[in-house]
Amino acid sequence: MVDETNAGKYINVLKDTITALVRQETPDLSARQLAVFLICYLNETVQTVRGLAATLKVSKPAITRALDRLEELGMLSRKIDPMDRRSVLVQRSDIGNDHLSNIQSIMLKASKEIIQQDN
Repeated sequence: MVDETNAGKYINVLKDTITALVRQETPDLSARQLAVFLICYLNETVQTVRGLAATLKVSKPAITRALDRLEELGMLSRKIDPMDRRSVLVQRSDIGNDHLSNIQSIMLKASKEIIQQDN
């Protein structure tokens, strides 16, 4: 169960993670770009522009703009669905996998630091 104490810890892990990402010499992602990125990398199902828009409850053009940036950074790519040419599939990349690993290691470090502060 998450109580206020734990919620405070989680928000500090988030703050420390975002702060570390901003300090790195990697491109900053907006909240929307980060949400799209994480959905694509943490969900096992193949993502589509339409599906991402529905999940995040934003317009398809908003998802397209986020994907444009992520594709520009090499974190994702898009291709036409061969089964339904109206649909655009989002694909992961090695650069994106590395970025996810980086985020996970930063979060793990931040979590350990917060746990140590409690002891």
